[in-house]
Amino acid sequence: MQRPLISILVPFKNTEEFIADCLTSIINQTYTNWELVIADDHSTDMSYSIVENFAKQDDRIKLLKNSGQGIIDALKMAFNQSSGEFITRMDSDDVMRLNKLEILSKNLLIHGKGHLAVGKVNYFSEKGIKEGYKNYEIWLNELTEKGNNYSEIYKECVIPSPCWMIHRSDLMACNAFNPKRYPEDYDLAFRFYKHQYTCIPSNDILHDWRDYSYRTSRTNEHYAENHFIPLKLDYFLELDYNPKKKLVIWGAGNKGKFIAKTLIKKQIPFEWICDNPNKIGRDIYGNILKPFDYLETINNAQSIITVANKKSQQEIKNYLLKLNLNSIEDYVFFC
Repeated sequence: MQRPLISILVPFKNTEEFIADCLTSIINQTYTNWELVIADDHSTDMSYSIVENFAKQDDRIKLLKNSGQGIIDALKMAFNQSSGEFITRMDSDDVMRLNKLEILSKNLLIHGKGHLAVGKVNYFSEKGIKEGYKNYEIWLNELTEKGNNYSEIYKECVIPSPCWMIHRSDLMACNAFNPKRYPEDYDLAFRFYKHQYTCIPSNDILHDWRDYSYRTSRTNEHYAENHFIPLKLDYFLELDYNPKKKLVIWGAGNKGKFIAKTLIKKQIPFEWICDNPNKIGRDIYGNILKPFDYLETINNAQSIITVANKKSQQEIKNYLLKLNLNSIEDYVFFC
């Protein structure tokens, strides 16, 4: 029996240093019924020529030139030129573990439509991995082991952009790589969440995620912090905000202030609390800031927590657990 065709979608731009390793890891997969649809996003180095040479030797590789601009347009083009029953994405500077396609496709076949196959990731770098990225890797892999990735979706992107696989029809149902909104991986994760695609738990490290100082997620303006909070807030208000509850903002830093201003524009009432004694009692945008324990006086609250300090976050989480409150239903961490 023929195994499903897997379409691997890869946008690339100026990754000549790494792209051969990426392509070799795909060619060496234990699962062989795949097509690689790879779109050049206006490279100015030797990347295109490198891919072209690989394509001449393997007819499973379809090389395209992006007619638009940016990763999303390249992904759209690649998807439109693909024909696989299963769809996955890959980054041109990363490396697949040998059994990545085998395990992801097997999990999809077992669980069927309405599911999202994910795997654990491993960050690597010639100069070593910084603490922040290592913590993100650990956090992401712990979620993936249990398949409860969505439980902290408002904190960071909970689906690793180059380590998921889905049925084609399910990807089309959530509008694939539309709209053109960055960060595109986080936006897509929210649409997977919106359509309630169940994450299949996995204990396997399937993807080696390369870190270096000039990679796109570090240098492109589309991945700057100011794009993340509006995305999170829009999806929260659409998917999880309960107007029957009293909305509460925790923290009066830049994120808290942005959320407050947005809620005021949308005429959504809220309370505002913080732990900074210099801000408690102050009037900001017409709201008086109150101490954290004010939450206990509010019946049926739903909180957005923007406090960035890790120690404070844990203290807040312990405090919320003591009040028998539940994640997402009663509170979400936005950082």
